[in-house]
Amino acid sequence: MAGVVKLIPGRTVFFVCDIQTRFKPLIYGFDHVVATARKMLKLAKVLEVPVLITEQNPRALGGTAPELDPAPLGKLFLGNYTKSAFSMAIPPVTAVLRQHDFKSVVLFGIESHVCVLQTALDLLALGYDVHVIADGVSSCNRDEVGSALSRMRQAGAQITTSESAAFELQVDANKPNFKAFSSIIKEERDNTQKALEFLVRPRTH
Repeated sequence: MAGVVKLIPGRTVFFVCDIQTRFKPLIYGFDHVVATARKMLKLAKVLEVPVLITEQNPRALGGTAPELDPAPLGKLFLGNYTKSAFSMAIPPVTAVLRQHDFKSVVLFGIESHVCVLQTALDLLALGYDVHVIADGVSSCNRDEVGSALSRMRQAGAQITTSESAAFELQVDANKPNFKAFSSIIKEERDNTQKALEFLVRPRTH
């Protein structure tokens, strides 16, 4: 029987995959993906989770959405890496992973059936536990998303939601950061509901 795969506080990193400005008119629910990613970056600071960002050919596709400013993360920000490969698991990124004692990768961004999928498969092959945020991924074609999530689940990835992953990393309401954590959850409640309704609910019917 396979062991239970859980997010491990202190050994988790957030991967932000190619959430770039030029994709805005193309990606189904792009604004909801950005809203979920912005929430995850706010939570990363409170939860002390490192964050790594990639951009796919930014000269053609633009930079990361300005709402996702990593500056508030300080030392938790592990860098923004330019790539031409679809997977985020390029040599500079895997080098960063090797420098830390990470076990869990929380993955969100676009496109679900291309860069997110290939990143998940590569990270699983490298021995990492991959947790894909269902309300934080999308594609140009909405119908690609469900198949991509199914493929990742079959390969061994965990499919979760932004709020579920956040609480799994928080673990305990008695921790001193819980007030700040709870404040973000409350502030983001409407955005969380809208992202779930727009990005997740269509796949569950």
